[in-house]
Amino acid sequence: MNTTSSKTIFLTGATGLVGSHVAEEALRRGHTVRALVRASSDTSFLDRLGVEKVNGDLADADALRRGVAGADWVINAAAKVGDWGPIEEFRRLNVDAFRLLLDAASDAKVSRFVHVSSLGVYEGRDHFDTDETVPTAAQALDGYTRSKVEAEALALTYVKDRGLPLAVVRPGFIYGERDRTVLPKLLGSLRSGIFRYFGSGDQALNCIYVKNLVHAIFLAAESPVAVGEVFNVTDGVRVSKKEFVGTVATLAGLKPPKRHIPLWLARFAATMMERRALRKGSTTPPLVNKARYKFLGLNLDFSIAKARRLLGYEPPYTTEQGLKAAVADMTRA
Repeated sequence: MNTTSSKTIFLTGATGLVGSHVAEEALRRGHTVRALVRASSDTSFLDRLGVEKVNGDLADADALRRGVAGADWVINAAAKVGDWGPIEEFRRLNVDAFRLLLDAASDAKVSRFVHVSSLGVYEGRDHFDTDETVPTAAQALDGYTRSKVEAEALALTYVKDRGLPLAVVRPGFIYGERDRTVLPKLLGSLRSGIFRYFGSGDQALNCIYVKNLVHAIFLAAESPVAVGEVFNVTDGVRVSKKEFVGTVATLAGLKPPKRHIPLWLARFAATMMERRALRKGSTTPPLVNKARYKFLGLNLDFSIAKARRLLGYEPPYTTEQGLKAAVADMTRA
């Protein structure tokens, strides 16, 4: 049960997967939500919820200042996401524009700022119970994760230099209702029969159901000990890639895939295809690149002990419950 008094929350990324669930949960808890929305965005879901809208984007300093005016909390769920493209494109939104939001929030003296980062900030290697004491990657595999590393570092300077009461939440691979990208693409590859595991498929997948992530976000917003801290968050149990993909297939009425590519071959293909695409200046990612190899080939097991200890985070939903809801939502769409 929520015991926090009603807050006014300025929310970015509200039309996306995470932001829409944050808005929904905030209103359920009795908070007021003010969302930054672009003119081109589909705001029908937010309109049904009755969310107040501020027209603009993260690069619009005036819109950000209107958004934070009188707000108690800021929750930043906006990001340019993708596994392909120049670092400058990701940095423009995820770092440079993010700085404008941090400035506006600091000047407005909000009482809490929660920044949604990513477990991708860690080095692109196998991970086994990796926790927050492990440094972030100096050179990430792709532009998106490199920009998230830079954004985290920037955010934490505002805690130290300007006293911004900010917390960072690092989710793994996010899935859930209203996902318009990753799970739909996975289902498409399963239906077409082109999906292949990289290696055995027994490697851990650092997944988190969106409603578990939202639960963690609100804990970080409410807890006094969260300020200046970063928290890994997942579904809290080890889920292999084979278990995750097989469950998605079964729930969608498909046969779980059984074909595999040797890890060495997937790694070689990622390197060669990426080099060729970069040489040609391709704007679309190759079928296999280093980011996709990381997602499907590496063991991605991260500890959430810190979130459990400091925030009292216990995922309210199992991965199976989350996948049932997500796949049912996609089949209704």
